[in-house]
Amino acid sequence: VMCHVFAGQSPSNYSFETRSVRLMGHPTSVRLEAKFWVILEQLADAQDMPMAKFLSALYEEASEIHGEVSNFASLLRCCCINFLDPSFDHQQLALEARDTRAKSETARAG
Repeated sequence: VMCHVFAGQSPSNYSFETRSVRLMGHPTSVRLEAKFWVILEQLADAQDMPMAKFLSALYEEASEIHGEVSNFASLLRCCCINFLDPSFDHQQLALEARDTRAKSETARAG
């Protein structure tokens, strides 16, 4: 059996889960497979952010870079794939998280 490891996985991995989020002040919902939400939690943890703040920050940064985010769910899926890629720069992610924390602490102190 060639693909049993994939075909035999729990359907809960690929069942859809919809979460309500606020992006740039606007309430919306994002629908992803449950397994992607698990990976996004790891990403948010790596950035030392709650999920809601991570999603909002990602959306805002992508909007600044590209002008608009036409398919946020697809962007999130690609973030997960990149995060799991063996060539992904986890050190850069940690540096960005540290810089974000420092800016946040400076803003609170000032």
